[in-house]
Amino acid sequence: MTREELLQRISIDPNVCFGKPCIRGHRIWVSLILDMLAYGMSIEEILQAYPQLEEADIRACIAYASEMARERYVKVG
Repeated sequence: MTREELLQRISIDPNVCFGKPCIRGHRIWVSLILDMLAYGMSIEEILQAYPQLEEADIRACIAYASEMARERYVKVG
C-alpha cells in the first residue's frame, strides 16, 4: 500500500472526536493506536483489542505520525 493510500484511512472532522485524527469510519484516535504501539503492544494485540480494525489502519496511524514528525501539512479527508 502506498503512503497516500494509507493516509486515506485517516480522517479529521471537526464534528467527530473534537477534530482529532481518527481512523476513517471509526472513533478511534490515531494517538491511541500510537500510544499502544509505544507501550509495546504488537499490531496483532491491537487488532485483537479492536477487531473492527485492519492491519492497514495501524500502519496508516504510523504513516500519519511520520508525516507529522516531518512538520509537513497532510491533507486528509
